[in-house]
Amino acid sequence: MEKIRFIDLFCGIGGFRIAMDQACKENAIVPECVFSSDIDKFCQDSYEMNFGERPLGDITKIDPTSIPDHDILFGGFPCQPFSILGQMKGFDDTRGTLFFHIANIIKEKKPKAFILENVKQLVGHNEGQTLKVIVKTLRDLGYQVQYAVLNALDFGLPQKRERVIIVGHKDPILFSYPSPIRPFKPLIEILEKNVDKKHLASDYIKEKRKDMHKSAYKLSIWHENKAGNICSYPYSCALRAGASYNYLLVNGERRLTPREMFRLQGFPDSYKIIINDTQARKQAGNAVPVNMVKAVILKLLPYVATTLDMADVLREYEVPYNEN
Repeated sequence: MEKIRFIDLFCGIGGFRIAMDQACKENAIVPECVFSSDIDKFCQDSYEMNFGERPLGDITKIDPTSIPDHDILFGGFPCQPFSILGQMKGFDDTRGTLFFHIANIIKEKKPKAFILENVKQLVGHNEGQTLKVIVKTLRDLGYQVQYAVLNALDFGLPQKRERVIIVGHKDPILFSYPSPIRPFKPLIEILEKNVDKKHLASDYIKEKRKDMHKSAYKLSIWHENKAGNICSYPYSCALRAGASYNYLLVNGERRLTPREMFRLQGFPDSYKIIINDTQARKQAGNAVPVNMVKAVILKLLPYVATTLDMADVLREYEVPYNEN
């Protein structure tokens, strides 16, 4: 069986790794993670519990030459301010940002391909100049690069979570992003039946919400935005790491459980949750949607794995999008 080596940067709790493992399993490929890194101790704990390996810490203190050779690089790099970017000077612009350390590893190790993930707002940051500098930096390293904003809702997960996915590859291939796959999983399959009372909102919160909003759905997740406006849908709005405690409420009555939040991100129930509720909310809010990046990986695998039959691999992911 063919083996593909990959590295997992800013790995968090391992969303990219799960997606890679699932995609490779479907195609009789052996995935081998040869390096992982994340600075968050609680994420390291979760990653180690589930994958048997503890990620290294601060990426800024790791010498790129010490990282093993690999075929694919994954990186959900943090969306910290890119205030120094905008002069289109490539490496000179990106120095000082965490993205620079990804670029430096790519420059040193020259993987066949990479997939990077960030918030949707990166596309419009600084009138688009920030993303232009990032793309130019990667292209100057000898890669064909493209990006697209994808929504987890379009890949089977009942969560409206839009993210920019940047894909790069060394060979001149005709890569295209996956078409949306509908419908998404109904909430009834995500929500737990027996929920601890600690997840219930206070009577005050429940009464306040229900005085302000009447849902059109029998089962929905209510979302209160920063302006105090409330809406509800048969899916969740994007999980957020730093959101208020009652940001999302099932039917306006209770908070999501850790397992429900992980399910909304596509993590299987076999994934062990070993942290408290506060950390679980943070980890789920920072995670990458597994189903979404898996669909992208499946589109890229034929160009990285030499033994795959591209037509067979992609057939399932070429279903035309039908809004109805």
